[in-house]
Amino acid sequence: MLWTLVLAVLLSTSSGEDATLLKEERGTMDGSVSQHYANLGAPQVILFCPISGNTSAAQWFLNGKAVPEAARKDGSLILRNVTLAQSGEYSCRDSEAGLPLRRIHLKLGYPPEKPDVRCWSASYPAASCNWALPTETHLPTVFFSTYRHGLEGQEYECILSVAEANFCSIPNIQMFTIDPYVLNVTAANPLGSATRLFPIFLEQILKPDPPEAVTVSPIRGEKKKLLLEWKPPLSWRFPEYFPLKYTIRYWREGSHGRKSIRPTEQTSFVLTGIRSGATYYVQVAAKDFLDNGEYSAWSSPASGTAWSDGS
Repeated sequence: MLWTLVLAVLLSTSSGEDATLLKEERGTMDGSVSQHYANLGAPQVILFCPISGNTSAAQWFLNGKAVPEAARKDGSLILRNVTLAQSGEYSCRDSEAGLPLRRIHLKLGYPPEKPDVRCWSASYPAASCNWALPTETHLPTVFFSTYRHGLEGQEYECILSVAEANFCSIPNIQMFTIDPYVLNVTAANPLGSATRLFPIFLEQILKPDPPEAVTVSPIRGEKKKLLLEWKPPLSWRFPEYFPLKYTIRYWREGSHGRKSIRPTEQTSFVLTGIRSGATYYVQVAAKDFLDNGEYSAWSSPASGTAWSDGS
């Protein structure tokens, strides 16, 4: 949505009240209803009614109900310390003839603050980023996102997800570069805009997806051992060039404590010293072999029981 904002500066009246600034959206009209925007909590918002010399007085309505505030002599309406309850469709009428004179849809909210941005990489050489506003604006807010390599590099559009307006992807990021990539996320609504510049070093934001296909299997004839196996996450590209290391945690059914095993580069491990006949649960997490970034989330638990004579 693209807004064309017209600023209407309303002059102070003979009563000495301060001027008020409104924003009107000319690009979107609903019949004869004009869209106006103002900040929640504004000390006063003035709505104009185009009365003529033949109109004795104006009467204002909000969503079809008469408003308690009285119109001024020039037909305008003053709303003070506005709240969300005062948003809606206002209409002014000739108080004697009952003829409609103007309709205004007043929308109240806040200009956006700088978005909170988070970026991560599930694999070399791409990054994903999402963002959210720290405070609800109560108004439709759109986001624009671009990125560049260094502050002077060429600007590119960050590839937006169709399903999520607050998510984008950056492909083909150079690794181990001195200059960061800089993501620019701008939030905009009819009351204003705010921009966040977020630096990205790929090796610092690496976080693989959890390992997949984790299995816990008995080893024939071994009553106190279990074979653990898993696969690298499918999203981790080029594992032959960018290997992963894995850490394992496990626990016995009914036990509250969890034990961990030092990292391994293999995709299998023989768990020893377990209790015969007991069921064990296992989870695996992955991290870049060079220790860049952070560990993935834990995989879904897999379970198994060691070999027994009846197996």
